[in-house]
Amino acid sequence: MDQKTPQPRLRFRLLLGRTAMIGPGKADLLEAIAATGSISAAGRSMGMSYKKAWYLLDAMNSHFASPLVEASRGGSGHGGAHLTPMGRDVLARYRAIEAKAAAAVAAEMDAFNALIVEPPHSS
Repeated sequence: MDQKTPQPRLRFRLLLGRTAMIGPGKADLLEAIAATGSISAAGRSMGMSYKKAWYLLDAMNSHFASPLVEASRGGSGHGGAHLTPMGRDVLARYRAIEAKAAAAVAAEMDAFNALIVEPPHSS
């Protein structure tokens, strides 16, 4: 299959209640914060504003027994953010569920791949 042909992929969202959820975007944000030590740098690396990143974190923090991320203010060269033990646990559990779900449907995904063709480009 040519590399430009779209590949089906599994995107997993875990519902935490009627409206709350954690999915690939929020998990990626947690990973980016762990990697950068900064909410703003994590947001930038994902193409989102600090405000959007903070909103997503605030929503996640409010749905768990303790915060997933702790931040300290400080401006340039100071402050930062890090995952709490709860944040590391939630992220690890989400990624484990995601991996198990992908493994469980791998054969069906391979079969689905055979059904996909690249649509012709319109000029």
